[in-house]
Amino acid sequence: MILDKKWIRLYLVTDRTWLREGEPLSHRVELALQAGATMVQYREKHLKGDAYIEEAREVQAVCRRYGVPFLLNDNVELARELDADGVHVGLEDMAVEKAVSILGPDKLVGASAHNVEEALAAQRSGASYLGCGAVFGSSTKTNASFLERKILEDICRAVHIPVAAIGGITAENIHELYGCGADGVAVVSAVFAREDPREAVKFLLTEVSRLCCL
Repeated sequence: MILDKKWIRLYLVTDRTWLREGEPLSHRVELALQAGATMVQYREKHLKGDAYIEEAREVQAVCRRYGVPFLLNDNVELARELDADGVHVGLEDMAVEKAVSILGPDKLVGASAHNVEEALAAQRSGASYLGCGAVFGSSTKTNASFLERKILEDICRAVHIPVAAIGGITAENIHELYGCGADGVAVVSAVFAREDPREAVKFLLTEVSRLCCL
């Protein structure tokens, strides 16, 4: 599926570790969507079984109410079962071509890329967009390698599918990405760790508009 670039401008990747006691993840996602977040990836590696599926359904329902694409991280079979809008697969997950063949041409399949060769390979395989990082390191993926700005710029020039910068992006450092060529950013703690996710989203959207235009 061709991804509209506006969907990737502020791409939320969930992290329930920041929730207050008793707070549903779907509530925090909804606050972010109220403020204009444009796409959501459900990524909860430490939740299993029925609890994982139930929470995914809750977040999906919120995304549908706001007309925002809902993707699962890696779990292609569940994405098909839930009729999610798509899935994101990393380099060590299912191959892009297989994910596309399972979900069909009407679903989004995002891919990770850390250099131009990986980016072009993902594009040839049918990826809808690329997630490229970690541009500032990562607090949620301890094994994530640092992606130099020049490589990010080279990737953005080399492909025609949308590119989201990811990895350690915060309100304090997002300005360092101005002019890199990315179409948006994927964030975790920059929204989910904030006292007011709505204010965080509003600020980041202002910064993304500068990132994409410079």
